[in-house]
Amino acid sequence: MTEYLCNVCNVFEYDNAEGNAELGIAPGTKPEDFPDDWKCPICGADKSHQIPV
Repeated sequence: MTEYLCNVCNVFEYDNAEGNAELGIAPGTKPEDFPDDWKCPICGADKSHQIPV
């Protein structure tokens, strides 16, 4: 299990063990495997701004 935080807004958190059903992300998916057009639902930053915490 790894948790990630958007380093732009410091609000959006993502846990790859749980995924995110609201955003259509399956459990076990790492941020680098998000679709290329994925954006942070809080601030709109791209997936490269998801950092492990």
